[in-house]
Amino acid sequence: MKAVLFDQFGGPLDWIDVRDPSPAPGGVVVRVAASGICRSDWHGWMGHDADIRLPHVPGHELAGVVAAVGADVTRFRVGDRVTVPFVSGCGRCEQCARGQQQICSAQFQPGFTAWGSFAEFVAIDYADINLVKLPDSLDFITAASLGCRFATSFRAIVDQARVQPGEWVAIHGCGGVGLSAIMIATAMGARAIAVDIDQAKLDFARSCGAEIGVLANADVQAAILEHTAGGAHVSMDALGSRVTCYNSIACLRPQGRHVQVGLMLGAHADPPIPMGLVIAKELQVMGSHGMQAHRYGAMLDLILTGRLQPQRLVEKTIALSAAPAQLAAMDSFRGVGITVIDDFAH
Repeated sequence: MKAVLFDQFGGPLDWIDVRDPSPAPGGVVVRVAASGICRSDWHGWMGHDADIRLPHVPGHELAGVVAAVGADVTRFRVGDRVTVPFVSGCGRCEQCARGQQQICSAQFQPGFTAWGSFAEFVAIDYADINLVKLPDSLDFITAASLGCRFATSFRAIVDQARVQPGEWVAIHGCGGVGLSAIMIATAMGARAIAVDIDQAKLDFARSCGAEIGVLANADVQAAILEHTAGGAHVSMDALGSRVTCYNSIACLRPQGRHVQVGLMLGAHADPPIPMGLVIAKELQVMGSHGMQAHRYGAMLDLILTGRLQPQRLVEKTIALSAAPAQLAAMDSFRGVGITVIDDFAH
């Protein structure tokens, strides 16, 4: 099969022929119909993820059709249209027993702990508890855009932050995660604030439901405190930097909730935290990491009824052969939406 592969961190990304995968007894092989390109893939290529073993095929936002099934799989068969969370649980540990597969102790992550979906086929382990059957009315490009950014934002906004109607929600960083969070918060009846360094991204965020846009070269904390008459109820760092993490916490009103979704890696691994504000304002600081397969139904219901429209976040589609250049440019923050691979023959 054709795949994008690298054999050194930060090194060449090659579009080459590699071996076809086979399913594990409890796994499946999916013929990939669409795969999103995410900044997390860039982090993996740069060597910021300790789980990656070289050589490696990236890609973790995928949708497609089951092409082969392991002997122990009972819930899926060849021909099923599926997607999968980028964090998949083992089904045996304490966390999985509690329904918290997104923090599984032995988690499987396509594109990180195993070869991913920048390929014609991808092997997925622990299929019965992690694969999600797709409604026939949901196209593969939209489905692929859910796997990391949209699903992660859904859990962060709905399950972790417990956003309520009328609350102010500040989103720091208007890439795929941030735009998804703005759309989801708005659907929950909240009042979203978009923060970014790029005016074009702020304009697009407004079209996705943001009530206010704040340029990050301004005094972000002061602007949000003024606009909200005291601070945001909920704030999310959707980028993952020392500045956005600090601003997200500092812009909260008393007893506000900060959610860290953007990965804190490389030079940003140890951000300064305004712990004095956390104590004085009784702030909640929490992380959010993916979303369980069993929660996809709630998200898909909102998509099928039109309350959420993740397809609006897809800026362009490309061929697999163009993925190396697109991935290498991920850290430049160009563009205002999501890029999805939908042609695996070229």
